[in-house]
Amino acid sequence: MARTVPYTCTSCAGVAPKWSGQCPTCGSWNTLVEAIAGKASSPVQSLASVSLVHGSPRPTGVEEFDRLFGGGLLPGSVTLLYGEPGAGKSTLLSQVAIAASARGTIVLLVCAEESAAQVRLRTERLGLLPKELLVIATTSLDEALTAAEQSNAELVVVDSIQALRADDVAGPSGAINQLRTCAERLVALAKHRGPAIIIVGHVTKDGEVAGPRSLEHMVDTVVAFEGDRHQTLRIARAVKHRFGTTGEVGLFEMGSSGLAAVDDPGRLLLDEHVHHVAGSALAIVLEGHRPLITELQTLVVDAHGGVARRTASGIDHARISLLLAVLEARCGLSLAGLDVFASVTGGLRATEPAVDLPLALALTAAVSERSLPKGLASFGEVGLAGELRRVRGAERRIAEASRLGLRHVIVPASTPEVETSVQLHRAATVDEAIDLARNVIPAH
Repeated sequence: MARTVPYTCTSCAGVAPKWSGQCPTCGSWNTLVEAIAGKASSPVQSLASVSLVHGSPRPTGVEEFDRLFGGGLLPGSVTLLYGEPGAGKSTLLSQVAIAASARGTIVLLVCAEESAAQVRLRTERLGLLPKELLVIATTSLDEALTAAEQSNAELVVVDSIQALRADDVAGPSGAINQLRTCAERLVALAKHRGPAIIIVGHVTKDGEVAGPRSLEHMVDTVVAFEGDRHQTLRIARAVKHRFGTTGEVGLFEMGSSGLAAVDDPGRLLLDEHVHHVAGSALAIVLEGHRPLITELQTLVVDAHGGVARRTASGIDHARISLLLAVLEARCGLSLAGLDVFASVTGGLRATEPAVDLPLALALTAAVSERSLPKGLASFGEVGLAGELRRVRGAERRIAEASRLGLRHVIVPASTPEVETSVQLHRAATVDEAIDLARNVIPAH
């Protein structure tokens, strides 16, 4: 039968990762016994009588990070954070650790890839180091689990799980059986002892979580930390969350003193918009529940007799191919023999269907070499028949455009009525939207 926890103490019910003569929690001798699934340990109770004392999120003090979890980390929860090397994962978690420990939370940093001195050098640049912030530099999972129990840590940060190794499991650090075992025992620690645990994971060449797929299913929350290392903007995105909604995002800007919350991302992105260049269009996208105005840029050039290329950055490649086919079949736009390049500025990704319309406007502007009117934004999904379909969150998108001072927004004709200072232009098809941008909306 499978174990629920490695060993438990018959005297104090403490948990130990492996057998030893003395209980690490209460100090009793010869009281550790192997725990087997099926032995009575948790009583059956009425669901209505379950206490919610430990069921509320606890803020860490980093607001943009807490936003991902609906206000903070839940005791006993396990979070997997992954991202590209150099994105700032360790910086983010160091700031979370400092902020949480400053609020009185006992935080343990398990550093499997750096020495304690290296961690201090990096962390003390981000703020004062509270006494509640603890550290252990080890690659041994057993040592990390023992340290977490003996310190009564309320938040444990493991950086990273690929560098940890269980002493009683064959294979090197990062092997599939090692990753699975380490994750299982960390989850057991969280569920039986109550600390919130954040695990840092590596990524593959494709940007996915490295290791067995079951790693993502074992944890409660999966957070993707995205951002080009050459750009300042960083996005923390909750792609899985058992205790709330997914898709929520936290926005940060990387600076010399660490990551700072971006209070007004729309204005930050809008300030860099190049409105007078053909092929640029403003899109209103939703990141979680937050509307953002971002710039889509396209470039269309002659392929000079070669095979036409379709290159995308931050945009779904298949979506561009579909859109080009619709523009050629429904709008008479000739794209044969042309290389097409498209990107989202600021290192963001725009993959929701709402970017179809602004991308179509940008492409037609690039082909015709005519810039779109200043202060124009748009959103809407384009169907294969060339029709425009409404998308979720229209009221929030329009409100964001109004707040940022935009004057015109092209929306699908089926979009509900919204009271706003922005002039709304409704179009039933992408061809109508192109005509509005070219001939109806004033250039300035």
